[in-house]
Parts: sequence; C-alpha cells; structure tokens
Amino acid sequence: MINLRDKIIKSLLAHANGEIQIHLANVEIYLNNPAGIGEHSDITGAIQEELDQVAKWEDQISVIQKYLKSSMTTS
Repeated sequence: MINLRDKIIKSLLAHANGEIQIHLANVEIYLNNPAGIGEHSDITGAIQEELDQVAKWEDQISVIQKYLKSSMTTS
C-alpha cells in the first residue's frame, strides 16, 4: 500500500516529467517549423529558453530522487 508521502513524491515526479515533455514538444515545434512561430524571431534563443526549463525540471527530479525517494519501494 502506498502511503501519503509516497503519493506526494510520485505526483511531484509526474508533474516534473510532464513539464519536461511540454518543453521538449515546444523544442520539436521550433526545430521542425521555425517559420510558423511568428512571435519568436530568435529561434535559437527560444529553444534555449525551453531547454533551460527542461534542465530546471530535470534538476528537480534529481533532487527528489536523491533526497526524498530513498524510502519508496515503488516508483
């Protein structure tokens, strides 16, 4: 049976992974159709911003796994 602590940790990990997928999808859009994104004249800058967000969420996952997830028996 999963306790409340483990449910919260799982939800934090799911949220972070979801955010990563959103930002990676944006990167794919920029890479595959840069002309279709009119408000971004600096495509490489826009991609870098998305990658910065991916790094932020990857860091959060690492912190959760290092400091909080050790007592979980399932992921």
